[in-house]
Formats: sequence, C-alpha cells, structure tokens
Amino acid sequence: QGQVAESGGGLVQPGGSLTLSCTTSGFPLDRLLIGWFRQAPGKERVGLACISSEDGSTYYQDPLKGRFTISSDIAKRTVYLQMNNLSPEDTATYYCAILGAGAVVPGICLAPGAVHSWGQGTPVTVAS
Repeated sequence: QGQVAESGGGLVQPGGSLTLSCTTSGFPLDRLLIGWFRQAPGKERVGLACISSEDGSTYYQDPLKGRFTISSDIAKRTVYLQMNNLSPEDTATYYCAILGAGAVVPGICLAPGAVHSWGQGTPVTVAS
C-alpha cells in the first residue's frame, strides 16, 4: 500500500510564501492521484488541491486558485504545494493524501472521505 510523508511546514509571516513537499512510497507516483488537505484548529479537514501524475491534470478549491499551486516531480516521487500570499487564516496542519489512481475527478479530489492513505501532517503557522 502506498504511503505519503509531508515536510516543509513552519512559521511564516503574513504575505509570505511556503512550499510543502509530499514524498510517496510503496507505489509508482506516476499512477497516483494525490491531494493536499488542511485542518485548522477546531475545524473540519478540507481539501485544497489534487494532481494526477498520470496526466498532469490538477484541480483546486476555487478560492485558492492563483494563490496555491500543486505540482509533482515523478523522478523524486514528490508532490509539492506552493503557497503564496499567506494569511493567518491559512494557519493549519497540512496533510498529503493518496486519493487513488488515474485522472482527476473533481468529486473525489477534495473529499476527505475519498482518501486511501493519509500522511501525518505538517503544521503551518502564519503570524508576525
């Protein structure tokens, strides 16, 4: 079974940028559908974006378009989430997850219930 592990979280000032990494193992990345989620304190876990390494297609939560970018490097078995213009509202634990295989399906991409395997999360704090 495939596994994922996140890294790259930390403290960043408002307006700053941060890039999270998700390293995969146990299954070829070029067949995986990978998503990024986050969970703020006291709130539910929500989907942010996903990417199909099979065809490179991506899907985003609408409000994040243009500010967050998901990408993958198959050779490094890694999926990235670049986050720009961060605000305190972006403070959360960020999770990478395996959603399955194949192409992007919008109804699956942002659904925590569709996740096959979660990482342990990496915390991001946006504060001055």
